[in-house]
Amino acid sequence: MPSFTEKVYKIVRQIPPGQVLTYKQVATKAGNPKASRAVGNILHKNHNPKIPCYRVIRSNGQLGGYNKGTKKKIQILKKENYLK
Repeated sequence: MPSFTEKVYKIVRQIPPGQVLTYKQVATKAGNPKASRAVGNILHKNHNPKIPCYRVIRSNGQLGGYNKGTKKKIQILKKENYLK
């Protein structure tokens, strides 16, 4: 059985360009709806470019953090036409 971390990475890898999920949505899909903070911690430690953790945002619509910096997250999401 895959670990929670492996489930999170699999879900985030499947988010298409130009779309996002919230930390809570990822946690729910991974089997633990109350683990949105854990999802954030897992993604903060991710350095694999095949896992687009910048496509995960807060439930209130704010972007949240990104281990390469918020400016970089904004830049990438604009390039993917999620942000204008």
